[in-house]
Amino acid sequence: MEKEMMLRQIKTDLIEICVNTGNRHVGSQGNRDVGEYLAGRMAQAGFQVTMPEFDCIDWEHGEIVLRTGNSPVEAFISPYSPSCELESFLVTAANIDELENKDFTGKIALFHGELCREQIAPRNFEFYNPDEHKRILRALDRKQPLAVIAITSRNPELAGGQYPFPLFEDGDLDIPSVYLTEEEGEKLLSSHSSQVYLKIDSRRISAKGFNVIGSKGGIDQRRIVFCAHYDAKKNTPGALDNGTGVVALLALADMLKGYKGQYGIELLAVNGEDYYAAPGQMNYIASNREQIDRVVLAVNLDGAGYIDGKSSYCCLECDENIKSAAAKAFGNGEQFVTAEPWYQSDHGWFIQYGVPAVAITSEKFMYLTTEITHTPKDSIEKVDLNRISEIACALKDLIKLLNE
Repeated sequence: MEKEMMLRQIKTDLIEICVNTGNRHVGSQGNRDVGEYLAGRMAQAGFQVTMPEFDCIDWEHGEIVLRTGNSPVEAFISPYSPSCELESFLVTAANIDELENKDFTGKIALFHGELCREQIAPRNFEFYNPDEHKRILRALDRKQPLAVIAITSRNPELAGGQYPFPLFEDGDLDIPSVYLTEEEGEKLLSSHSSQVYLKIDSRRISAKGFNVIGSKGGIDQRRIVFCAHYDAKKNTPGALDNGTGVVALLALADMLKGYKGQYGIELLAVNGEDYYAAPGQMNYIASNREQIDRVVLAVNLDGAGYIDGKSSYCCLECDENIKSAAAKAFGNGEQFVTAEPWYQSDHGWFIQYGVPAVAITSEKFMYLTTEITHTPKDSIEKVDLNRISEIACALKDLIKLLNE
């Protein structure tokens, strides 16, 4: 009966977060509603809850019109793009050298090929910003095209399963931009000497967001952090990315009502993993920079609970005691399998600050990032509630083993 009650609560939480609320991208009302819901559930479990706030922007858009001559071309507005209405000739660029050496004055830039192989890291994103991406942004600052049209394909490592993917998703980039499929892009490449008309209807909106942090003190000042991001991409249900992660945190909270262990427990529902500037992560780091050494372990959940396959975990920068405890907590392979190290989530920045981490996801993580996440297909129908229950119980076992 206890397990049945747990599964019912998991289902209730998942429906509330991923179905009833609607969009929960950073800056939206749905995002704030989900945060309030998480805070209430953590408080019910006896956790002390704080909700540190940060500034962010929401973004709305209307229609997009792109045509070459009298021929329409299907395209999509890049998230956070400024609006525009203009008509000009195209100048193509397939690589950085062409971008740096061509004249884009009064022209629309058409990016393709090597320039569009992966999503460009936002200008002020601290955790991943390759020199190549910085070089592209510096070139754009110098060249100042009227707008950028990007022909993209697939980039699951950075953009999930979205096709085509936006080359830019950056509220700090003030050049209008759109993206389109390779098929639609051929229409422009084959007629780049023609004038192109582009109209983007969009606007940025000042907003507020917050993290939700539930805490229980231990005997000493050190703590274990259990982390999951609760934001999702706009117009996606975000069930596996990452409704299941925060629901597992809530299930763990319910099991820790009487906790009195050596280590403090912190449940961090962080807000911004799927947002261009990671504001919740930056807020948490700023608040904890001087005491980050008190975090003995960060456990991050992202993409867990998929109906096909088992759950998976990996240990990153962990000592032998943590590895041994994790191996015992996650069992003999019946429910969990070990995974190769991966860094594309919130455990990555804990590692950057010297905190050992355990990352929990689904066995078919790569399939999810290629086909499901960041798309409307990421729905609760693809979730196995038993997997979430198993994860929460294993995390409770991990806490017990680490305290011993």
